Parts: sequence; structure tokens; C-alpha cells
Amino acid sequence: MPTYTLASVVQADIDIRKSRFIALAIPVPDRDAAMAELQRLRAEHPTATHVCWALLAGGQSGMSDDGEPSGTAGRPILEVLRHHELDGVLAAVVRYYGGVKLGAGGLVRAYTDAIAAALKDARRIERIAYANVVVEADYADEARVRRWIESAGHALADCAHGGTVRMVIRLPAAGAEQARIALRDATHGRARFPLDEEDAA
Repeated sequence: MPTYTLASVVQADIDIRKSRFIALAIPVPDRDAAMAELQRLRAEHPTATHVCWALLAGGQSGMSDDGEPSGTAGRPILEVLRHHELDGVLAAVVRYYGGVKLGAGGLVRAYTDAIAAALKDARRIERIAYANVVVEADYADEARVRRWIESAGHALADCAHGGTVRMVIRLPAAGAEQARIALRDATHGRARFPLDEEDAA
């Protein structure tokens, strides 16, 4: 099942009963990048009352109410991300308290509405997992392998010349097995995949 991330950062700014809610959804590769974005947000808004957030990033997800009553901020933000089928996204809402208490139900609605407003017109892009395929070929086959990489639209991440030519090809993980078959065909069965042999050993 495909997962999606965002093409770019999106933001919305809403006022609810004198409190200001600044919502941002930021594409991030992992939790470390998300924490760096949160630090930047806190530095940008030093007088904010709360910076609540939720992160969906594979196994590195998390959330925080940042001082709001438990379950009134982080979880509602997380649910909006899930509703949009997003992954690799940090959603954060900066709140400036305006002096009127919203109550638990009001807070849930406010945080949900703020992040939903930011995501309303967001452009989603499919999140593709990438893998490296390591191929060893004879010098006589190097040009064939390079031609195949170019015609398939993949990237040559590394190339080392020793007893053989060892190339690292960067491609979508779903196409790795097909790439091995195509490279064996292109080299009449001479291409070798040392990492596969190590895995099988």
C-alpha cells in the first residue's frame, strides 16, 4: 500500500477565542530531522505557550501535548496525519494563549482544525523506499551495465575498479529483483551480486 509525504512545508494560522494557533506540516526523513525542526520552531516562537506536535515516520513516530491537558493536542494532530495517509511528516501547532480557556473538547477541536487547515490544499507525493543493488561485472561488461543503468533511469551511486568492476546502483526497492534479472540478461549471466551471496551464506 503506498504511503505519502508532502511535496513541501504547509502552514495555516487560525484564531480561536483569542488564542492563536500556527499549524505547520513539514516533510522529514526521520525522527532526528523532526526534532531539529521542533527546536527551530521553539527558537522562532520563544514566547509561545505551547508547541504541540505529532510525527509519523515509520517506526519513529511520536507525539507531545507540550503542557496541554493529556490527549488534547498530540493525539488529535496524529489522527489528522493518519487520516491523510501521511508518513515522513512532522505536524506541529504553535499556540499563543489568548486568556480564554477552551476546555478539553475545545482544545481537541482547535488542534484538529488547525492542522487540518494546514493540510487542506497540501500536495501529497508518494513516498518511495530506495535500495542499493551491488553488482560485480567483468571489465568487458562495464559499458553494458552502465548503459542499462542509464536506460532504466537509475543512479550509479558508486563504482570501484579492482579485480572486477563493482557498481552500486540506487533504485526503488520494489524494482531491485527485476534489476538483478535485467543485469544478468544484459551480461549473459556474468553479472554477480555479492551481497546476495553473503546473505545466502
